Amino acid sequence: MTSGKQVIRVGVVGAGANTRDKHIPGLRAQPGVEVLSVVNSSRASSEKVARELSIPQVADSWRALVEDSGIDAVMIGTWPYLHCPITLAALAAGKHVLTEARIAMNAAEARQMFVAAQARPDLIAQVVPAPYTLGVDRTVQRLLREGFLGRLLTIEVRVADGKFLDSAAPLNWRQDADLSGLNMMSLGIWYESVMRWVGEANSVTAKGRTFVTQRVDAAGRLRAVRVPEHVVVLADMVCGAQATFTVSAVTGLMKSSEIVLCGSEGTLRFADGHLYGARKGDAALQAVPIPADEAGGWRVEEEFINAIRGIEPVSHTSFADGVKYMEFTEAVVRSMAEGRELAVPLSG
Repeated sequence: MTSGKQVIRVGVVGAGANTRDKHIPGLRAQPGVEVLSVVNSSRASSEKVARELSIPQVADSWRALVEDSGIDAVMIGTWPYLHCPITLAALAAGKHVLTEARIAMNAAEARQMFVAAQARPDLIAQVVPAPYTLGVDRTVQRLLREGFLGRLLTIEVRVADGKFLDSAAPLNWRQDADLSGLNMMSLGIWYESVMRWVGEANSVTAKGRTFVTQRVDAAGRLRAVRVPEHVVVLADMVCGAQATFTVSAVTGLMKSSEIVLCGSEGTLRFADGHLYGARKGDAALQAVPIPADEAGGWRVEEEFINAIRGIEPVSHTSFADGVKYMEFTEAVVRSMAEGRELAVPLSG
């Protein structure tokens, strides 16, 4: 850990929109933190970011940034294909790591990252958390502890972007398995939220569909698309509930993001940032108030810096949790390919 009085110097690898809008301002908002260096995919891009965001140094490569003795912590804002190699190199170089979600390309990489982090207990290793339910997580957890639902029976997760299928759109990184790995749309992020409330799955059965199987990439090349645009997952949860996850990018004008928990005595519904609930005998779901001491929010960068200084532990999100959601994601991919139910975690 680092003394609370010491300046923490952060190097940024990959300054995309989320890193520029959230992580860099969030880090700079912490006392005694300097964003010292940046590297993007090209020297020109790196210099442009450094100039626009007043970052004093530009590294020649991510390896050079990681090996810079003047850097204490590395913020990884790249696409998933670089999360594992940069994390392993940063930990080996004695740097704290905050990596963008999704943690890795696949479960094997996530496990590698977890093992490397375990080998360096003096360093903080954190994944940017699923943000959608942060405001209500503590209230949902309390209601579950208090028996609001009785016995939890079913969980339904429905996520749809409200867009029509665009066959002519170019390939983006989420559709490029070489960059995103086995990650599919926001499936892993929503599963992470469910894990915070009720724990993980022990088996999955999944079907998915890629409707546009070829798209043109940034270089003008026609590329095969292997990442689904619509996924349905049926999961048995360790807690005894049955869960369904439907995540779709082809739901023209039908936009939704919700988690519904149904129990023997009550129902909870999280929808578009708000929580609703009802007990047996009620006529309808009503808004559930979120007490001030339970209201959560985005404090990722604050938690990361506080963990480095020994002020608080990482709660959102540990590498152990990252492994769990990548195990789930990979099981979903394998289930789709093999047409059968698979146990979670995977046996190999």
